[in-house]
Amino acid sequence: MLDTIERLSRRRFLGAAAAGAASLALSACTSSIPRRETIGAVAPAPVQPNYDLAYYQDLYSARVDEGYELPAIPVERIDPAYLRQMVPDPTGEAPGTIVVDQSQHYLYLVQPGGQAMRYGVGLGREGFAWSGRAVVQWKRKWPRWTPPDEMVARQPELEPYSIENGGMEPGLQNPLGARALYIFQGGEDTLYRLHGSPEWFSIGQSVSSGCVRLINQDVVDLYDRVPNGSPILVVPSLGVA
Repeated sequence: MLDTIERLSRRRFLGAAAAGAASLALSACTSSIPRRETIGAVAPAPVQPNYDLAYYQDLYSARVDEGYELPAIPVERIDPAYLRQMVPDPTGEAPGTIVVDQSQHYLYLVQPGGQAMRYGVGLGREGFAWSGRAVVQWKRKWPRWTPPDEMVARQPELEPYSIENGGMEPGLQNPLGARALYIFQGGEDTLYRLHGSPEWFSIGQSVSSGCVRLINQDVVDLYDRVPNGSPILVVPSLGVA
């Protein structure tokens, strides 16, 4: 009986979140080049592993991807909760749905059989600016980054990467990282992105800029699992730990 009540409560909450999102103005997710304080941030202290460290060292090992070198991620310095793992699905959504829980800094990809692949994410200001239901309209491997003219006007140092100048070349310093998933709602670009980042130490945190950032190895994994047109739900909180 309690399980039924909990499922009904969750569905009411998710439905209300989606309905409320329809009235929100779409916000630009314009990831900027990391600020100096972000680039020079001190990495978190090592955590005590209570998991299969060798497995995760292999999962996040160095590799060449599409001709670009992805460095190994020091997983022993990351809270294990934010490492990629299969968990019981807390969302109640259909398999194939991406769910972003902003409060917990988790992204879930719902799987069949009541399971979900969970990834830790970092959120910038823009990552909290939009919520609701939408779709992954299209995806890009090693995308170019083109800050909008309004952003260039505020930050003239970005002029070399303007739309007129063709944007920033792909690479590890590109704010969109190894992959980007572009979110549309009602056929319109929300300017909300799921994207990679080399700043592994920002996962699980609220950072200075950007939308939803994942470790590059994780965004590559997510990219391979979701086709264009996949549904996405972004909520302030799922109400679960």
